[in-house]
Amino acid sequence: MQPAIYLAAVSRYYSYLNSAKQILQQYNGEEPFASYLKKYFSVNKKYGSKDRKHVGNLCYCFFRMGKAVMNISFEEKILTALFLCSDKPNEILEALKPEWNEKVFLSISEKCSMLNVQCSIFNVFPWKNELSEDIDHEKFCESFFVQPDMFLRLRPGMEQIVIQKLQNAKIDFKIISESCLSLPNASKIDKITEVDKEAVVQDYNSQQTGRFLGSALATSRNNKPAVWDCCAGSGGKSIMAYDINPNIDLIVSDVRESILANLRKRFERAGIKKYKSFIADLTHNSQLTTHDHNLIIADVPCTGSGTWSRTPEQLYFFEENEIERYSSLQKKIVSNVIPALQTGGIFVYITCSVFRKENEEVAAFIQENFHLKLKQMEVLKGYDKKADSMFVAVLSLPKG
Repeated sequence: MQPAIYLAAVSRYYSYLNSAKQILQQYNGEEPFASYLKKYFSVNKKYGSKDRKHVGNLCYCFFRMGKAVMNISFEEKILTALFLCSDKPNEILEALKPEWNEKVFLSISEKCSMLNVQCSIFNVFPWKNELSEDIDHEKFCESFFVQPDMFLRLRPGMEQIVIQKLQNAKIDFKIISESCLSLPNASKIDKITEVDKEAVVQDYNSQQTGRFLGSALATSRNNKPAVWDCCAGSGGKSIMAYDINPNIDLIVSDVRESILANLRKRFERAGIKKYKSFIADLTHNSQLTTHDHNLIIADVPCTGSGTWSRTPEQLYFFEENEIERYSSLQKKIVSNVIPALQTGGIFVYITCSVFRKENEEVAAFIQENFHLKLKQMEVLKGYDKKADSMFVAVLSLPKG
């Protein structure tokens, strides 16, 4: 490369570094970083698409590193994070840290050992003592340096249609199972397939909760089991329950009308017409429905710690006292919801958290206070699958 061209490239990369530093120092974590970054670039129109891509990547790499590296300059932290997150050579490292660019293929631990700074992989996620059972702390920490995949759940009868559309569009994908595909995270699925009608964008382990829902629905003697998705969100679990058994008598609720409005749009695309919905703050009202339910799905609000590799800014800004706050919230919710469970019915408790107080401790609270019987409990580990980690507990209300 000619000296003038090389110097211009180096100058541009330092500009990316300074822009990332400015953005990171201004951002306070109060809104999703993706939203903040979009607003920032809409105001600062000097950035082209390539510029936005590089600057955004530097910011996300910084968050992914958590607090693993301290006591160095902000610029060095960003470059260190880029090095730790890279698994193939890139132009910024080649220009600014060529000796690192040659080593990007090394493991995270090997990269940390070669840095001339204090670097502890365990400080990426420093709350080891709060983890649920079966979570491998080191592997979980390492997973934050890798962006998770996008996963599609193919709806019944649509499997070959979706696969053919992806092949025609030359989109890379892997077949995980008959109904599950993994794709690169940035894949523009909505331009290729009819989202929610043909396929649902749903994380691998979120799809795995369908095993538990399917077992619960299979045990019901009711030909039209009453199902209440009490913290329905955008309705992903409800659509999955409907796909397992289209005859369910479905009721959905959530705390905000805006959430249910989005759910109704998804249900319309998914072809779900017969259901009831209502707004409910489940932390306060114990007289919420007049129905006895065969199955209650409680995918409760949580820290979301099992999903932070998708939103690493939450990892960076997390305060440990939030664990107790969410655990208390979850206990209030289940206390108000369980009375609506029919004798012999199934209660499925779900979080996307890796914290014991939100998971095993709440499952124990349910057993102790409501005398439900634990049928199954599992941590769905996603850190070895480029997926989210989740927790599921299935409990039943015994007869008599």
